Amino acid sequence: MGAITEIKVRGYHLDVFGHVNNARYLEFLEEARWTYLEQMGISFDSFARKGISLAVVNININYRAPSVLGDVLVIETTLNKIGNRSIVLNQVVHKKHDNKRVIDAEVTFVIIDLATGRAIQIDDELKQQWHELSAQYFG
Repeated sequence: MGAITEIKVRGYHLDVFGHVNNARYLEFLEEARWTYLEQMGISFDSFARKGISLAVVNININYRAPSVLGDVLVIETTLNKIGNRSIVLNQVVHKKHDNKRVIDAEVTFVIIDLATGRAIQIDDELKQQWHELSAQYFG
Protein backbone atom coordinates (compact mmCIF):
# COMPACT_ATOMS: atom_id res chain seq x y z
CA MET A 1 0.00 0.00 0.00
CA GLY A 2 1.18 3.52 -0.71
CA ALA A 3 0.28 7.06 0.22
CA ILE A 4 -3.42 7.81 -0.24
CA THR A 5 -4.75 11.18 -1.37
CA GLU A 6 -8.42 12.03 -1.93
CA ILE A 7 -9.61 14.77 -4.26
CA LYS A 8 -13.24 15.76 -4.85
CA VAL A 9 -14.00 16.76 -8.42
CA ARG A 10 -15.18 20.38 -8.55
CA GLY A 11 -16.72 22.38 -11.36
CA TYR A 12 -13.46 24.11 -12.22
CA HIS A 13 -11.84 20.70 -12.88
CA LEU A 14 -14.25 20.03 -15.76
CA ASP A 15 -13.92 20.74 -19.46
CA VAL A 16 -16.69 21.63 -21.93
CA PHE A 17 -17.67 17.95 -22.13
CA GLY A 18 -18.49 17.82 -18.41
CA HIS A 19 -15.65 15.54 -17.30
CA VAL A 20 -12.24 16.14 -15.76
CA ASN A 21 -9.88 17.57 -18.33
CA ASN A 22 -6.83 15.39 -19.00
CA ALA A 23 -4.46 18.18 -17.96
CA ARG A 24 -6.12 18.39 -14.52
CA TYR A 25 -5.01 14.84 -13.79
CA LEU A 26 -1.41 16.06 -13.88
CA GLU A 27 -2.29 18.44 -11.04
CA PHE A 28 -4.07 15.67 -9.12
CA LEU A 29 -1.05 13.39 -9.49
CA GLU A 30 1.28 16.16 -8.37
CA GLU A 31 -0.83 16.80 -5.27
CA ALA A 32 -0.65 13.10 -4.46
CA ARG A 33 3.14 13.05 -4.91
CA TRP A 34 3.47 15.92 -2.44
CA THR A 35 1.37 13.91 0.02
CA TYR A 36 3.58 10.86 -0.56
CA LEU A 37 6.76 12.84 0.16
CA GLU A 38 5.25 14.59 3.19
CA GLN A 39 4.05 11.30 4.69
CA MET A 40 7.58 9.90 4.36
CA GLY A 41 9.01 13.00 6.04
CA ILE A 42 10.86 14.18 2.94
CA SER A 43 10.93 17.94 2.61
CA PHE A 44 12.21 20.11 -0.17
CA ASP A 45 13.95 22.21 2.49
CA SER A 46 16.13 19.24 3.38
CA PHE A 47 16.94 18.73 -0.29
CA ALA A 48 17.73 22.42 -0.77
CA ARG A 49 20.14 22.37 2.20
CA LYS A 50 21.99 19.57 0.40
CA GLY A 51 21.98 21.58 -2.84
CA ILE A 52 19.67 19.17 -4.65
CA SER A 53 16.07 18.96 -5.81
CA LEU A 54 13.69 16.50 -7.47
CA ALA A 55 12.53 17.05 -11.04
CA VAL A 56 9.94 15.11 -13.02
CA VAL A 57 11.41 14.02 -16.35
CA ASN A 58 8.72 11.67 -17.65
CA ILE A 59 5.06 10.86 -17.00
CA ASN A 60 3.18 8.07 -18.76
CA ILE A 61 -0.57 8.14 -18.17
CA ASN A 62 -3.22 5.64 -19.20
CA TYR A 63 -6.71 7.16 -19.15
CA ARG A 64 -9.22 4.42 -18.27
CA ALA A 65 -12.53 6.13 -17.46
CA PRO A 66 -13.93 9.66 -17.10
CA SER A 67 -14.55 11.47 -13.82
CA VAL A 68 -17.41 13.90 -13.36
CA LEU A 69 -18.60 16.56 -10.94
CA GLY A 70 -18.85 15.25 -7.39
CA ASP A 71 -16.70 12.15 -7.85
CA VAL A 72 -14.25 11.56 -5.03
CA LEU A 73 -11.00 10.31 -6.49
CA VAL A 74 -8.58 8.21 -4.47
CA ILE A 75 -4.96 8.39 -5.61
CA GLU A 76 -2.49 5.78 -4.42
CA THR A 77 1.19 6.59 -4.86
CA THR A 78 3.80 3.85 -4.49
CA LEU A 79 7.50 3.44 -5.10
CA ASN A 80 8.20 1.38 -8.19
CA LYS A 81 12.00 1.48 -8.31
CA ILE A 82 15.10 3.52 -7.65
CA GLY A 83 17.84 3.31 -10.23
CA ASN A 84 21.25 4.89 -10.43
CA ARG A 85 19.87 8.10 -11.93
CA SER A 86 16.09 8.02 -11.43
CA ILE A 87 13.22 7.27 -9.08
CA VAL A 88 10.00 5.84 -10.51
CA LEU A 89 6.65 6.11 -8.75
CA ASN A 90 3.40 4.42 -9.73
CA GLN A 91 0.15 6.31 -9.26
CA VAL A 92 -3.34 4.85 -9.59
CA VAL A 93 -6.54 6.92 -9.47
CA HIS A 94 -9.89 5.29 -8.84
CA LYS A 95 -13.37 6.45 -7.90
CA LYS A 96 -14.11 6.06 -4.21
CA HIS A 97 -17.75 5.03 -4.58
CA ASP A 98 -17.21 2.08 -6.95
CA ASN A 99 -13.42 1.59 -7.02
CA LYS A 100 -13.44 2.03 -10.83
CA ARG A 101 -9.95 2.80 -12.14
CA VAL A 102 -9.79 6.21 -13.77
CA ILE A 103 -6.12 6.45 -14.64
CA ASP A 104 -2.79 4.88 -13.88
CA ALA A 105 0.54 6.59 -14.31
CA GLU A 106 4.25 5.99 -14.03
CA VAL A 107 6.25 9.06 -13.01
CA THR A 108 10.03 9.29 -13.32
CA PHE A 109 12.12 11.76 -11.29
CA VAL A 110 15.77 12.62 -11.31
CA ILE A 111 17.75 14.41 -8.63
CA ILE A 112 19.09 17.74 -9.80
CA ASP A 113 22.24 19.44 -8.54
CA LEU A 114 20.99 22.98 -7.92
CA ALA A 115 24.41 24.49 -8.67
CA THR A 116 24.70 22.94 -12.13
CA GLY A 117 21.08 22.25 -13.02
CA ARG A 118 22.07 18.74 -14.08
CA ALA A 119 20.86 15.34 -12.98
CA ILE A 120 23.17 13.53 -10.59
CA GLN A 121 23.71 9.91 -9.70
CA ILE A 122 21.65 8.60 -6.80
CA ASP A 123 24.01 7.31 -4.15
CA ASP A 124 23.48 4.08 -2.22
CA GLU A 125 22.72 5.95 1.01
CA LEU A 126 19.82 7.87 -0.54
CA LYS A 127 18.51 4.71 -2.23
CA GLN A 128 18.52 2.86 1.08
CA GLN A 129 16.88 5.76 2.95
CA TRP A 130 14.11 6.01 0.35
CA HIS A 131 13.44 2.26 0.44
CA GLU A 132 13.41 2.24 4.25
CA LEU A 133 11.06 5.22 4.48
CA SER A 134 8.74 3.73 1.86
CA ALA A 135 8.65 0.38 3.72
CA GLN A 136 8.20 2.08 7.11
CA TYR A 137 5.30 4.29 6.08
CA PHE A 138 3.60 2.23 3.43
CA GLY A 139 4.72 -1.27 4.39
